[in-house]
Amino acid sequence: MKKATLAQMTDFDLRLLRVFKTVAEAGSFTAAESMLGITRSAISLHMGDLETRLGMRLCQRGRAGFALTDQGREVLRASETVLAAIEGFRSEVNQLHQALRGDLNIGLMNNLVTLPKVRITTALTQIHRQSQGGVRINISMSTPGEIERGVLDGRLHVGALPLINPLSGLEYTPLYDERSFLYCSCQHPLFAQAETVDAKTLRQASAVAPSYRMSAEAAALHSDLDCAATATDREAIAFLILTGEYIGFLPDHVAAAWVGQGQMVALAPERMQFSVTLGVATRKGRRQSLIVDRFLEALS
Repeated sequence: MKKATLAQMTDFDLRLLRVFKTVAEAGSFTAAESMLGITRSAISLHMGDLETRLGMRLCQRGRAGFALTDQGREVLRASETVLAAIEGFRSEVNQLHQALRGDLNIGLMNNLVTLPKVRITTALTQIHRQSQGGVRINISMSTPGEIERGVLDGRLHVGALPLINPLSGLEYTPLYDERSFLYCSCQHPLFAQAETVDAKTLRQASAVAPSYRMSAEAAALHSDLDCAATATDREAIAFLILTGEYIGFLPDHVAAAWVGQGQMVALAPERMQFSVTLGVATRKGRRQSLIVDRFLEALS
């Protein structure tokens, strides 16, 4: 490509950089379609425009797949700095006007919506009403580890996750205590003896274990089971339990609908249970943001 210089940064340039950043994070044009709300052909045009304006190839795309070039990785780092600075400027202006305007990026574990105490839902309601729609709420569903990384690198303002092995770079605020029990489906041989099943019988049944980080209490209970399958989240665990071939732990609020319909039952509930505290995490030393502060106030 011909060498080019960027004499000034326009709104169009910022839009192109946001598209590029999303594509790079998604790992392909196809994966970025739903995130950006535009077609793959439109994304391709935007990427072509950005490469032309910068005078360099940012990524390789084709049958071999998507990959950033060396220059693309440098531009991605620079664009993250620029976009973060713009968001920081917006936050400072918000502070001056005491008006809620901008983005609120939240990372959540799946299946929190069924919790009986709807603090997160209530806080989101308050933010939307206080800002009169001026805050754009962006929610992403991720594993606890991905949420922590997102908060640490600034992609997420707030994350909701289990408070296990806290990271030094994050501040945590407890919200809920969540209880989990060992469940089987109505098609499982243990369904009829759920209350009286002994430890030896449970060890002989195929179980599913989460592949994400567990508390010491949860890990000890799983170590007494024959964990023949793993799952990345609670919904995946429920899928395997409902096959009738596996037993597994689920939070009681997640299993409640299936229990109510007679499709699941808790096994040896007096001893096969554990609790974990769920809370929100924010980055230590973060730039003050009126939106995030109001959201945290609404949670408490």
